[in-house]
Amino acid sequence: MPRPQPVRLYCVPYAGATSSIYRPWQTAHGAAVRVIGIDPPGRGTRSREPRVLDYRELVDSMANHVAVDLAQSWDQVSDLRYATFGHSFGAMLSLAVADAVARAVGRPPERAIVSAALPPALQPPGDETAALTDDELLDKIRADGGTAPELLAHKAMAGYLVRLMREDYAIRRQFHRDDALLVGFPITTLAARQDRYVTPEQMRRWAAHSTAQSRQVEIAGGHFAAFADPANTLLIAHHQLNEHLVRR
Repeated sequence: MPRPQPVRLYCVPYAGATSSIYRPWQTAHGAAVRVIGIDPPGRGTRSREPRVLDYRELVDSMANHVAVDLAQSWDQVSDLRYATFGHSFGAMLSLAVADAVARAVGRPPERAIVSAALPPALQPPGDETAALTDDELLDKIRADGGTAPELLAHKAMAGYLVRLMREDYAIRRQFHRDDALLVGFPITTLAARQDRYVTPEQMRRWAAHSTAQSRQVEIAGGHFAAFADPANTLLIAHHQLNEHLVRR
């Protein structure tokens, strides 16, 4: 069996978050997967840059960020592989970024992994959070369970998170612009069986966005199951990426 080559796994945050959510993943599983969280401009590691609220401009900016990092990495390891991961809101964004990167650098990713997200055709036409007050939106964030309670208890941080969430939902309303996105590399869907926002059956619809063979992996838990056990999530990613390599 060929020895797995290192893979740079570029991970896009879910709504209202920054790439810091992936820090615990960086030590969760070291077998040939290097987790790299990527932020949109104006947030997290790119907080000094102007914010971008147009979907296509955002995709281009994040793709350029990844392409530059890959070019520098290939100077050191010419056969280094890469892949993408996106959860919930970050799933659609990560797939579009992967497509743009593949065209920019002339090398497709090994695979795009999308987790806990409706494909574009099933996205709701409106924004259920638009009519919510800030307090009501905070209640929703708490109920979803993707944000540490201590952050929500801090008034200034809670206000910051509400702003990020509203910005991301404004982007999500533009996902329909990529309804016809069709990539030439494989997609793996990661579906949580008890997810109240998206069912495993709905997750299978992502396969329509790739001309390559796509696969689905199901795990136990709710919407943030992938973050409840990062080691298991990365083990799945590792298996998917290296099984694809062996079958070439």
